[in-house]
Amino acid sequence: MTVRAPRVRRRTSMMGRLLPLLLIAALLAPMGLLVAQAWRHTGDDRDLSARERLGVQYLRALAPVTEALVEAQSAAVSGRPVPGEPLTRAVEQAATVDARIGVELRSQERWAGLRAKLEALRVSSPADPESAYTAYGEVTDLLLDLHDKVRESSGLVRDQGADSFFLQDSAGEELPEAVVAAGRLADLSTLASRRPDAEQPRSLIELTSLRVSALGPANDVVDNLRAAVDSSESTDLGANVLTPLDAYQRSVEALAAYSAPAPDTGTVDAGRLAAAALNSRNAARQLQPVILGELDALLVERIDGLDRERWVTAGAGTAALLLLAWLATLLIAAARRARRRAAAPTAEVDSPGAPPPGDLWQPSGGTGRPADPRPLQPVGAAQNPEIAPWGAFDASR
Repeated sequence: MTVRAPRVRRRTSMMGRLLPLLLIAALLAPMGLLVAQAWRHTGDDRDLSARERLGVQYLRALAPVTEALVEAQSAAVSGRPVPGEPLTRAVEQAATVDARIGVELRSQERWAGLRAKLEALRVSSPADPESAYTAYGEVTDLLLDLHDKVRESSGLVRDQGADSFFLQDSAGEELPEAVVAAGRLADLSTLASRRPDAEQPRSLIELTSLRVSALGPANDVVDNLRAAVDSSESTDLGANVLTPLDAYQRSVEALAAYSAPAPDTGTVDAGRLAAAALNSRNAARQLQPVILGELDALLVERIDGLDRERWVTAGAGTAALLLLAWLATLLIAAARRARRRAAAPTAEVDSPGAPPPGDLWQPSGGTGRPADPRPLQPVGAAQNPEIAPWGAFDASR
């Protein structure tokens, strides 16, 4: 028996079709947020390291200015002709660097003030050694302030690496202070030897105070660099730094010995102290480029690592985005196929044991019961209803 019945289909609701896409969007949003935050964080760290490199460039330009200024002060205090060419050349090089990166480091105002003071000293030298000592002392104070400004504005003073922090502190603060203080100590001993006997006690007190100011940062340089070598993962740092550091440490020890008052006379040998200060300045000249070079190498390595991290983050985010897009494409295609199947016409459902719907020999009636079989008739009889009643008589003949 054949029963006509529509095939029952479960139609997916709108929420059911949208739920997979909503889940994909829910995964995509936090993933995109994490990738964006990681990209921005590494970008900020990279910008900070690049800015610190600018500070290293500026400190490297200030080192010749510091050395030339200390030498000019010693010449002026001792009554010798002041060598103008080294200081002029150093100032011009520093001015070039300031013109290039001074705006970003916000150092142009301080550099302009320092350069004006240097030009004033070059045009009109102080008349006497005492005035020269005071005038050059004011200029060197401005120079040390510029060192601090560069470290602050470039972010070197806030460096998070242990080894790089010790290196920047040594090259940007302690070593310039030690060089300036050692020069002042030698110049003050020269002035003290020319002062009257009544002023010797005051001179000795000044020398003692300045001796502490010179040896304190010098010893800090040694301690900082050894701490940097111990805390660094770089194998080149120790090999490159320790040799000039040992030479500088020996010069500091000699400076400490010759700056102490003699036990018998209570005075300081100005000649030996000047030679020790010069030796210390030469050792600092060899050490500071090494420190700045190692600091710059660490910053370059840090920037390269941040670049690799950024590209890994971008690659992971792109792979996840492509995977989610592929999954969304599959879901959309499946939804379209489901809509096409739902729009197709309904089919008949056959009951068990029923004949095929196309069997003309067993037609089904309107009541659902099979009709009585009919005899075969000629084709013409089926077509002409007037001769249909004579069909059986003709067949018997």
